[in-house]
Amino acid sequence: MDRSNIEKIAQTPEDKLLLAKLWDKINAGIRKNIPAHTSFLSPRELELAKFLFGEPEGLYAFGGFGDAERKMLIYLPDYLEETALWDADSPVVCLRSTFYQGDSPSHRDFLGALMGAGIGRETLGDILVDKGSCDFFVTAEIAPYILQNFTSAGRTKLHLEQISLEEANIPEPEVREIRDTLASLRLDSVIASGFRIGRSLAAQYVTSGKAAIDGLPCDKPDKPVPEGARISVRGLGKMKLQSVNGRTKKDRISVVIHRYV
Repeated sequence: MDRSNIEKIAQTPEDKLLLAKLWDKINAGIRKNIPAHTSFLSPRELELAKFLFGEPEGLYAFGGFGDAERKMLIYLPDYLEETALWDADSPVVCLRSTFYQGDSPSHRDFLGALMGAGIGRETLGDILVDKGSCDFFVTAEIAPYILQNFTSAGRTKLHLEQISLEEANIPEPEVREIRDTLASLRLDSVIASGFRIGRSLAAQYVTSGKAAIDGLPCDKPDKPVPEGARISVRGLGKMKLQSVNGRTKKDRISVVIHRYV
């Protein structure tokens, strides 16, 4: 870990400011050997933080459940086990909002209502909307305010309660499985396969700055995509290179792609 790396990693002045804040919070916890945590980070911010911190012992990316998209960085000193992430005093809190099922508010409705209530995006983790309920993750500091003041999403009236992280309803993501063979694992090839478009069009999406791998923007069509990487393309959607299964007799690479629908 080296604070001077902030200058090398940051791509914008905003990145520099963010990484400096993350460093100050996490490094203070490490030096004092006490718990420390950041606010919720986007996938891109998490990737930047990974370059800054590496993988020191006791540092976790945690968003309330295993496959969360937005996560905090949480440092646990050596006297705490990883299970402390799930304890009642975890910095991540899950709130459940129930409502009349016929109203069917969307993820956008909940996010817009929360932001409209003056709640900062950095205090909000994933928002999981289901039939008649929505479980969403927030920082422990903001939870009491939300419980008292968040009463509706659009025209939908809400009833809120705090639940344990283990009680959260994590819906299975809807995916379309695509099995294909590729000449290479270039980004434009994977995008073309996953979204069923021509490779030249896929390359245009990449060079125009609309693609990201694991949250980090990428404008190089020939960038190799590692197994397990999540790819997002603005205007097309998201996918995951689920598995790379070796080469075929024609020397092409067999892959399985999960495209989120």
